[in-house]
Order: sequence, then C-alpha cells, then structure tokens
Amino acid sequence: MTQPDFAALVSRWFQQHARDLPWRHADVTPWAILVSEVMLQQTPVVRVVPAWHAWLARWPEPAALAADTPAEAIRMWGRLGYPRRAVRLRECAVAIVERHGGQVPDRLDQLLALPGVGTYTARAVAAFAYGQRHPVVDTNVRRVVCRAVAGEPDAGPVTRPADLVATEELLPAEPAAAALASAAFMELGAVICTARSPRCPACPVESICAWRASGQEQPAGPTRRPQRYAGTDRQVRGLLLAVLREATGPVPHQRLDQVWTDDVQRARALAGLVQDGLVEPVDADSFRLVGDGPPLPTTPIVT
Repeated sequence: MTQPDFAALVSRWFQQHARDLPWRHADVTPWAILVSEVMLQQTPVVRVVPAWHAWLARWPEPAALAADTPAEAIRMWGRLGYPRRAVRLRECAVAIVERHGGQVPDRLDQLLALPGVGTYTARAVAAFAYGQRHPVVDTNVRRVVCRAVAGEPDAGPVTRPADLVATEELLPAEPAAAALASAAFMELGAVICTARSPRCPACPVESICAWRASGQEQPAGPTRRPQRYAGTDRQVRGLLLAVLREATGPVPHQRLDQVWTDDVQRARALAGLVQDGLVEPVDADSFRLVGDGPPLPTTPIVT
C-alpha cells in the first residue's frame, strides 16, 4: 500500500458518502468549527447537532460569548454532559477576544495556547477551518490507521505520539488535500471501520487493509469498558446542575438536598462542582451557577 493510494481512496469515498453535518458546510466559520469540535468530545453527533445550532444562534462569534456569563454558558450546554467544556469554551472565547481581536487564530501554536484546546482540537480546527496539513487523530482515526496500516485489530485506549506520526505519513503533501483526507479518515472510522462491527465489504481500502490481509479476528470485548452512569457521582452532579440551571437566583441548600438521598455522595458531588468552577456558594446556605449574579464579596462582610 502506498500513502497516496490510501488517502486518495478514502478521500474519494468520503466525497461520495460523507454525512451531511452542518459544521462541514462551506460557509461555516472557524468559530463554528471550534464549537463543534468541543461539543463532539465524548458526545454523539445526534445530540450535538441541535445544541450546536442553538449555541451559535445565541453566540455566533467569540465576542458574544465572551460578553456573557459562565452561568449562561452552563445553562446553554444543557445535558450534553461534561459541562466543564462549556466554561472552558467561554474562557476560550475570552482569550480569542483578548489575544486575537475576536478571530479564531489559524496558527497551531496559538490554538494550542487557548484554554481548553488540546492536541486533537487544535489540529482539527487548523485542518477543518483553515485547510492546513496536520494529523487529526481521534479514536476513530487511530483505529483506521492501526488496522489498515499496522494490521492490528485495535489501537488501544490512549493516543500516543506514534499515532500522530503514523497518521501524518498517510496525508497528501498538498494542505487542502491533507485536510480532506483527515476528515475522510475520521468519517471512515465513525461509520465503516467501527470498533465492534466493522463493515469491511463497504470499506474503500479493504483490498489494501493489512488487518484484513492478516486474517486476524476482532478482540472478544471492547478495549475500553463502558462507563457506568446510574448511581455515580456524575449522575448526582447532573441532577444538582439541573436544579441550578433552572433557578433564577440562589438555590437553598435544602432544595439541593432533595435531589439525592445519600448525604455523603450528594455533598461530594456538590463539592466537586464547586471545585470544577461550575457552582459557587453564595452564603452558608445557598448556591448558584458560577457568575450567575453580582460578584460575591472577596472578604468577610463586617456589620
């Protein structure tokens, strides 16, 4: 298999079969692409699409979000999960306004310096918003490259530097073609070369796939065990946040006590929300979403 063959085959397939996702449209802004990449982390596409449209309708540019409160970002995030992403995205908008005049930067080092933007997100924005040549490596891409190139059935749970190198070697030299290939690799892993039920007969690189040629079978079980949700601190945090999102002022501790019967777990979940910068105590007996109201005093009030 040659590198141009692999990228060309997958890119051609992508141009014919790619899902019509709104952030892939030609008229979307770099900000809209950045928002989509943050929302898509650990969240299915079907849940992200309506949230993405609502978010951009309210905050079409970084400056609009930067001018709003963290509490409103948390409210708009709704039940997408991992709500710290909402706060980090607002922090990112503030940094874009302060450092880059309200425009999402196009340099990889500047993207990496933004709050909450890591290796994957920075490269994804550089490639998909600005057509640059960077290896964009998520779980789907790692699986495709591991199977098709290395001949292994699974890439494992963690992205390694070697994954970036292996993916970059497959990219065409021309930046626009490389950006297209990056999107194509990701799509192939998401809809064809899936973890548990790959549709190999429909794959554009089946004939040159090292894994297929090796005759190896799939692993018997998932590499990463699915996370339990029911009864966990994550569930309790979500219940607490739901009450706080719907409130128009401070929420009494007594009201929060009603969402979960286990006092120790509820207290631990609430303390975690405070530590993560999502919730703040107003006084000894009430809480609110961070920044949801006038600034709190930084020193004790003497009467």
